[in-house]
Amino acid sequence: MDLAAAAPGDGGGDDALLFEEALTWQAYSRTPVLSMVITSYGEIWSGSEGGVIKAWPWDVIANSLSLTPEEKHTAALRIERSYIDLRNNATAGNISSFPAADVKHMLADHSLAKVWTLTSMAFAVWDARTRELLKVFDMDGQVESARLEAPMMPEQFIEEEIRAKPMKKDKPQSSFTFFQKSRNALMGAAGAVRRVATKGTFVEDNRRIETVAQTMNGTVWSGCTDGFIILWDGNGSRLHEFQHHCSSVQCMKALGERVWVGYASGIIQVMDVEGNLLAEWTGHSCPVIEMAIGGSYVFTLAHHGGIRGWPLASPGPLDDILRTELSNRELSYRRLENIKMLVGTWNVGQEKASYESLFSWLGGAFSDVDLVVVGLQEVEMGAGVLAMAAAKESVGLEGSANGQWWIENIGKTLDEGISFHRVGSRQLAGLLIAAWYWFILKPFLSDTFFCYYIFIVFCTFILFSYDMYGMNIMIISRARKDLKPHVGDVDAAAVPCGFGRAIGNKGGVGLRIRVYDRRICFVNNHFAAHLENVSRRNADFDHIYRTMTFNKPHGSAASATSVQLHKTVNANGNQVDEDMPEMAEADMVVFLGDFNYRLYGITYDEARDMVSQRSFDWLRERDQLQAEMKSGKVFQGMREGLIRFPPTYKFQRHLPGLAGYDSGEKKRIPAWCDRILYRDSRGVLTAECSLECPVVAKITSYEACMDVTDSDHKPVRCAFSVDIARVDEFIRRQEYGKILESDKRLRNLLPESHFVPDTIISTNNIILENQEQVVLRITNDCQRDKAAFEILCESQSITKQDGTKSEFPPRASFGLPLWLEVEPSAGLIEPGETMEVTVHHEDFYTKEVFVNGVLQNSWCEVTRDKEAVLLVNVTGSTSTETITHRINVRHCCSVISAPPPMDPLYITTPSIDALTGEVSTSSKKNPSNYLQRSDFKQFGSSEVHDLCPL
Repeated sequence: MDLAAAAPGDGGGDDALLFEEALTWQAYSRTPVLSMVITSYGEIWSGSEGGVIKAWPWDVIANSLSLTPEEKHTAALRIERSYIDLRNNATAGNISSFPAADVKHMLADHSLAKVWTLTSMAFAVWDARTRELLKVFDMDGQVESARLEAPMMPEQFIEEEIRAKPMKKDKPQSSFTFFQKSRNALMGAAGAVRRVATKGTFVEDNRRIETVAQTMNGTVWSGCTDGFIILWDGNGSRLHEFQHHCSSVQCMKALGERVWVGYASGIIQVMDVEGNLLAEWTGHSCPVIEMAIGGSYVFTLAHHGGIRGWPLASPGPLDDILRTELSNRELSYRRLENIKMLVGTWNVGQEKASYESLFSWLGGAFSDVDLVVVGLQEVEMGAGVLAMAAAKESVGLEGSANGQWWIENIGKTLDEGISFHRVGSRQLAGLLIAAWYWFILKPFLSDTFFCYYIFIVFCTFILFSYDMYGMNIMIISRARKDLKPHVGDVDAAAVPCGFGRAIGNKGGVGLRIRVYDRRICFVNNHFAAHLENVSRRNADFDHIYRTMTFNKPHGSAASATSVQLHKTVNANGNQVDEDMPEMAEADMVVFLGDFNYRLYGITYDEARDMVSQRSFDWLRERDQLQAEMKSGKVFQGMREGLIRFPPTYKFQRHLPGLAGYDSGEKKRIPAWCDRILYRDSRGVLTAECSLECPVVAKITSYEACMDVTDSDHKPVRCAFSVDIARVDEFIRRQEYGKILESDKRLRNLLPESHFVPDTIISTNNIILENQEQVVLRITNDCQRDKAAFEILCESQSITKQDGTKSEFPPRASFGLPLWLEVEPSAGLIEPGETMEVTVHHEDFYTKEVFVNGVLQNSWCEVTRDKEAVLLVNVTGSTSTETITHRINVRHCCSVISAPPPMDPLYITTPSIDALTGEVSTSSKKNPSNYLQRSDFKQFGSSEVHDLCPL
């Protein structure tokens, strides 16, 4: 479901009159506000950088809102100065139990009247009424404390690292080989940079708090960047953690007994309040950054700005019907696309190629290619290069001057900016991968020039094939589409395999690209060398395939629909493995590179003779890679085109022809080291392209450029013709609407999505005397579903000394007055069970005045007869439709008890009552001024309304 909202005009026209600025003030002078929340008592709390937390009392805000427009300039200044610095209140001397880290998230726990403030790694729980810091703990639930110190600069980290490890003269160790020493040096350099880069962060990149939410049963959920969700009770005790998806948790939303979770991969999940996964589907093609609930839908906002709505009743019987009916109408909204891909690999041996060599390798892309992907190996090597690359990777950097040279010169070969556009690249030491797609560049001149340009481009579609016997010319053309609107979400990844899986002399770099809403992964590899290291090469592939994680994993939008799929099956109806590698979820995977598999059981002279005779069938029988693939040890489920070109390794540079094979002292046996393999969506080769099998690829050519002599390897290229099945979302939405209108089964089930359990409250009237405590009982009369409730304050009043009543608007948020405590004010009631809610009156409570965060004045508020109207809103789990009960709460004070002792320095007599505007003299009023108990108004039956009508 797509939403659109109209915005007011930019100027001072009539649209500008629709919105009026109520009140504006500056919360912080120099630091940005990172989070904000409104507590159960209407106070506004905000968090900023450095752990600064400020609170603005509701009384000051309410009084400022009541001022005239001419007086609002003074109101803003008054509010700015009235804040309470909560961090200073929680500090004794120079010691604080709250860490001096950015407060990125805040949560108002209305059930227990608390406030949670979160940094990237730490939690703090505050009392919303007294503003007291109750507890500080880390992600493991361990209570911690931190000293208020200025953050250290990176230079200090380096100096500290040097002091921690003084220089010593190494003793000679003859047993160390050159490679062992090199490995230790590289690992030490990379480790030192890694320690310096991460020492002041308190948290690793894969373990940060990204979002927080509270469920209706009172538990607090915190979502992390590694996909884990940690559950806490209302007091900050750690319950347990779980993970249903490896991508970062971006947002969460709870209603009733369900919780919706959005991930950076675009995945959306539905869970119950215990964390059990109920459903999972791909909602967007990019991260889901926010959620909102309205009516019978949960709406999700994606990073690219798209909004979609999903029924709150899913998963349920509605999904099964909709899924079946939409599947029957697949032909109406399914579209088949075809793209041509050119994939090339080349071990350049630390050399730089000429333009002629690059054009010989990639020049065919101009004829009929939509997507070009290039992988290079050994762009640069050496211990210094590897150490620098490892250091850069440690701090999130990559690339080099040599790598940039290759990208720029390949781009020139492809006429980058005119015919092709580069969409992404990734470098790890000597490994480099880059991708370009073909697009139509519309000139910024007249339409006549554009027509000329289109005519020239059309001419490039035509391939002339000359028949020497019949003198015939055959014209082959294809409607070449601009891929720019259909390519996106390009993400990169790198996995080192050298020197303890830490150095990039061997490893893989990958790009994941969304094309027509399907994910295609390209991985450029360099495996272990030497004839005998077959098992190491197999292990390199397995390590790269299983551990490669893309920087910002994105999902596919093709399967996005309001019909969610249950976790136990995927779009193809197959079982889902929770530990499945990211590449296994792609619709197509292409592996390319210097795999280093050799020819076995053959001598150098035999290999040269067979190559001269072009006996490639005989040589393929001795290929290590094909033997390992047949035994299922490597590249499981992948395919390769038929090799009809000579082995591509090893050659002497700048020697043309087959005479260039290595004839030096080592005489390395020629081998097909440079390969390109792939898998698509097919389980069997005979499968056709469909929404169940969305990507079907076919190799149209697989060849080596034997005329290129710049390296000891020959470049290899492979051309693919790829059929992609996609969904026309507009047509499918139309079909979805037709099904909802015409299917009688759905019409019969739709009323169930608005079901609200019946509840019974024990009383509509509550009378409190002094500090009396009354228990309100809310019973869920439904025996099938859980009932969620929230208790809000609709209005409040105070009886004046002359017997009249002063009506006051409710506070923000839950609106509870400071003199009334309701616990819990929100919760979840099991079927047939009763929830006991404690209603308590605070007979004497202290009012305080702060200026610039410092307490200036306080007094004990007098006790007078007070009334409040509470609303008990009851909802289900499938819509925001609500049943409301009204409860009248009155406090009568016929006998005045003495107030608690106070510091005389903070008692002011007389003082201004911020709520009534009258002058009071602490607790010295005559008891005869208070009203006696009177009759209560009677309330009628409960009413039903929708809190969030659409």
